[in-house]
Amino acid sequence: MAHVIDLQIACTPTELPTKEQFQLWVDTALAEVSKVKQDFELTIRLVNNEESQQLNNQYRGKDKPTNVLSFPFEVPDGIELNLLGDLIICIEVMKQEALEQNKALFDHWAHLVIHGCLHLIGFDHISDTEAVEMESIEITILAKLGISNPYLEQ
Repeated sequence: MAHVIDLQIACTPTELPTKEQFQLWVDTALAEVSKVKQDFELTIRLVNNEESQQLNNQYRGKDKPTNVLSFPFEVPDGIELNLLGDLIICIEVMKQEALEQNKALFDHWAHLVIHGCLHLIGFDHISDTEAVEMESIEITILAKLGISNPYLEQ
């Protein structure tokens, strides 16, 4: 199953994953957790600190850039549309986290895409129980991609 990804690059990035890598990460994540076996469409928008901070402030009330924001699309009743939503990934925050946490850059890319996809289909980590469940699923998906547990100290 191959999901349709609209990749938007809204900044001047370096060291970007390929479209095929994004596709693999999305497909693997959604295959693991989606009960409905259908193709979805989603947007992955790569942004700078300024755009991330503006969106994070506007939608979450946090006046700082963040690594990934997820905006699930709520399909109106009576309309058949397989649009999953939007992921906004701040390249600068993501790279800084990978460096600080001593993680391979593309492993961290994969983790953020998978984390965002889980949010798009309804997972959250507000409570401790939800966090444990979501992290467990992320670890399982990443292991299928040959990526180690991102929650272990590096």
